[in-house]
Amino acid sequence: MKQIRNLGLENSIFNQYIAELRDEIIQKDPIRFRRNLERLGEIFAYEISKTFTYHPVEVTTPLGTKTMQLMQEQPVLATILRAGLPLHQGMLNIFDHADNAFISAFRKHYPDGSFDIQVGYMSSPDMEDRVLILCDPMLASGQSMVCAYNDILAQGKPKYIHVVSVIASTFGVQYLHDNLPDTDCTIWLGAVDDELTAQSYIVPGLGDAGDLAYGCKTDSVL
Repeated sequence: MKQIRNLGLENSIFNQYIAELRDEIIQKDPIRFRRNLERLGEIFAYEISKTFTYHPVEVTTPLGTKTMQLMQEQPVLATILRAGLPLHQGMLNIFDHADNAFISAFRKHYPDGSFDIQVGYMSSPDMEDRVLILCDPMLASGQSMVCAYNDILAQGKPKYIHVVSVIASTFGVQYLHDNLPDTDCTIWLGAVDDELTAQSYIVPGLGDAGDLAYGCKTDSVL
């Protein structure tokens, strides 16, 4: 069963951080751009934490003991390099005992102008029966998310998936819904934009999140 949670539909400080990510003047400051992605990751993580299973643990203080409800297990945080790193760090700030996975994905272009997504590298713990949180700031065509998840399956099948994206296209959301394997999943979003260009850029979107966070790159042929 797949569920969709759009946090941007709720009035909160969350939307200020997205507005600053979109603003063509503010986003010229890469430090602030990265920090805003990190803040959003922290908020996403807090909201996701509400869905976990908790159990009572007795904590000893200097003056006595107190029973607290604590998380029963830690998730695996996974991201797609390089744009996903600040968002991932924000979630790691909250889930600071989590295991981590990293996926390097790239577009392989063809002479007819088409492309597909291929994974070049992955580092992952055992995923069998774990809770997976897979994040990437932009959910454009959705191909990168699905490709990354399919490669993660080589390390075991998670029991639940949380997919996190700051800005998505309507096409990308539908692609995830249709192409993620049949498993329990929640798709967490910050905003959904209707238009997706032929080059898979979201409009109005915010531009290239990786370049804005870490500087422009030159395309290499692999």
